[in-house]
Amino acid sequence: MNPFAGLSRAWRFSLRKVLGLWVRATIKPDDALAAIDGRPRPVCYVLERESQTDFAVLSAVCAARNLPRPARRLMVGGVRAHRAYFEMMRRPSLFRIRNAARAQRYLVQLVAAAAAHPQFDVDLVPVAIFWGRAPHKEVSWWRLLFSEDWILVGRFRKLLSVIFNGRNTLVYFGDPIRLRDAMEQGLSEPRSVRRILRSLRMVLRAQRASSIGPDLSHRRTMVLQILKTQAVRRAVRNEMQARQLQRRETLRLARKYAVEIAANYSQPMVTFIAGILGRVWNSLYDGVEFAHIENLSGVADGAEVIYVPCHRSHMDYLLLSYIIYRKGFAVPHVAAGVNLNMPVIGRFMRKCGAFFLRRSFKGDALYPVVFAKYLGFMMARGHPLEYFIEGGRSRTGRLLSPRTGMLSMTVRSYLRDPKRPVMFMPVYFGYERIVEGRTYIGELSGRPKQKESVFMLLRSIVSVLRSKFGKVHVNLGRPIALDDLLRKHHPNWRAGAAEDEDPRAGWIGDAISDLAVRINTEINAAAAVTPINLVAMAILATPRQALPELDLIRQLELYQRLLHDAPYSPLVTVTPDSGQQMVAYAEAFGLLQRQKHPLGDIMRMSAENAVLATYYRNNILHLFAMPSLLACAFVSNATMRTTDIHRLVWRVYPYISAELFLRWEEAEVGAAADALLDTFLRLNLLQANENRSEWRRPPPTSIDAIRLSVLAQATIQTLERYYLAIALLLQAGSGAITPEALEERCHLMAQRMTVLYGLNSPEFVDRSLFRNFIDLLRRRNVIQMSEDKKLLFGEPLLGVAADAQWVLSEQIRHSILQVTLGQ
Repeated sequence: MNPFAGLSRAWRFSLRKVLGLWVRATIKPDDALAAIDGRPRPVCYVLERESQTDFAVLSAVCAARNLPRPARRLMVGGVRAHRAYFEMMRRPSLFRIRNAARAQRYLVQLVAAAAAHPQFDVDLVPVAIFWGRAPHKEVSWWRLLFSEDWILVGRFRKLLSVIFNGRNTLVYFGDPIRLRDAMEQGLSEPRSVRRILRSLRMVLRAQRASSIGPDLSHRRTMVLQILKTQAVRRAVRNEMQARQLQRRETLRLARKYAVEIAANYSQPMVTFIAGILGRVWNSLYDGVEFAHIENLSGVADGAEVIYVPCHRSHMDYLLLSYIIYRKGFAVPHVAAGVNLNMPVIGRFMRKCGAFFLRRSFKGDALYPVVFAKYLGFMMARGHPLEYFIEGGRSRTGRLLSPRTGMLSMTVRSYLRDPKRPVMFMPVYFGYERIVEGRTYIGELSGRPKQKESVFMLLRSIVSVLRSKFGKVHVNLGRPIALDDLLRKHHPNWRAGAAEDEDPRAGWIGDAISDLAVRINTEINAAAAVTPINLVAMAILATPRQALPELDLIRQLELYQRLLHDAPYSPLVTVTPDSGQQMVAYAEAFGLLQRQKHPLGDIMRMSAENAVLATYYRNNILHLFAMPSLLACAFVSNATMRTTDIHRLVWRVYPYISAELFLRWEEAEVGAAADALLDTFLRLNLLQANENRSEWRRPPPTSIDAIRLSVLAQATIQTLERYYLAIALLLQAGSGAITPEALEERCHLMAQRMTVLYGLNSPEFVDRSLFRNFIDLLRRRNVIQMSEDKKLLFGEPLLGVAADAQWVLSEQIRHSILQVTLGQ
């Protein structure tokens, strides 16, 4: 019997009591305790490293939550062991150099007992404890020095970590592993032990990678590994031949590219910056709301997570990384434009996980190969990534058409080396006031974009810190499994990858395009609806950006009812405020001005605010696209048959869907329209006959008719833009104009209409929207391209033009024709 056993127990008991007064532990994942509690088999905990403090924290957590204690005596093979836990690694000392010896010895006993006694079984529960990584905690300046990393620290460093990070501790319980399930039939006991140890190491390593990121080697070592890959070596040889360079010179160029790209991640720096950002957000915003964290919790362990947010602001980089860090997950490496690699600032960004890429890879065959290998290296190591598939920040508030360059490299890297499953995590940002709002309006008005510089950044920070920007909403969308999408396009893609299938195969391009659209669609399906969004939607639907207060309240509450009664997606979050509260909030925010009147106050918006408000309306425009399209059908028609409504929706929906990334497939549009018509009936927006084959709008002087008319305005300008492009093409004639010339003519005519009719909508003159519409007409074979690159059209285009009379009033159609025919 060990004479020091009693003393050891007393020391552990005292340590647990002392730490219990100081340490505050957070449990991850949320359902971990339920998975352990009440299991039919004995539980044996597996700690990552030998540490008396880690053991004391585990004991305290188990005692506080009535879980089996690690210090209890476990029956092993008819012999009562003195504990129910073991460590994977023991701390080296003068007389003990090798790690994990006791872990193997204890596990050997468990395996031997299971082999000798068929009734014996036990659940192995991996447990990792991280000091300084609990979510929702503010971090002091001292704590960053002793936050968790991949290094096995000494006792003094551990003591300091407990002192500074004890109240910021994360206890991560892995899924229980049944001992007998882990022992394969026919394996000898030593091989079973090695197999179980390997499984436990993988689980514990995944837990650590999920919380602090994978163990990244030194940046210099990583660069050397990239330069040694066959793809880079082959690209170097090709570059030598193409540019007549020496091998040494070309390798130096490849190394320069790798150093220019690579991040230099530092966990202490991340912790330091997190402390600063916590104070910045408190200064800038009234709160940061994070929704649907459960979507991330289900995929973070063992999978390569790639965050794909919409891009509204430069704040996006910082906000998402900050929130993920606070929630206890590994900070992603963020793809940033090389324009942000400024002196000093670029160094800080690299330390926080940013890696840089050029806006264009054209003209340099070596650079894209180096970048692709770096991306593949990061994916193989399991570090989460983040990039914006829109390519740049949206100046209009809408999602931009995706640029598939990063997606293509990601998918092709995975096809070459499918080590771990890849999950794309769509992220929606909803700002009540955007920092760059005034700059965006200036750029859309023709002012040249300013080049980023340290001076400009510092000047912007000073001005920004003096303002308030309301709340920020960050919503996680539904994860997209890359394996599932690849199987959809090529059921046997894994066999093709094993046979080194040509990465230029046509199906891969189709899969990448499908993935890009799917990501944007899922981002929109997780939208956050704020009072500012809804007020902008209602006020901008009026000719003079003004509404009586009571009418505005009614319209806001109608929007809310539509989102609740006919939800666009279960992930959409909607403000709970009443219509009156929303009006008061927008007024206090400075978006609305009140004009007193004896018959009721009028809420109005200044011309400057109206232009900026289009950004916030466009954030949620996709949520009201289908209801507004149905309302448009009754702008010029008192009654409409259900069949005519379906035909109209079927005709217009593909173009609105492609522009706004709506969630319904074309085959689902009819059912979606019927569901919305039923909702309109319940809300008194429409009336129907007995069999609902015909629908009628309310009397023109009724409140319900006004609400229906205001609802229709959400998509009127989009339809006007379509009709303008069609009218100009019809005016030019078939085979008489190129796509580029038509795009330019549309842009100029749209500018003319904004001047003549006072349209305060910057995206109405957006060239890219006209370009995308013309391209979609070609893809749907409504128009064709002649051999001399001129546009041809026939009856299909005339049919689309004829349907405009159903949704556009006669006045609007005549206004468009007047502008086009006047040229």
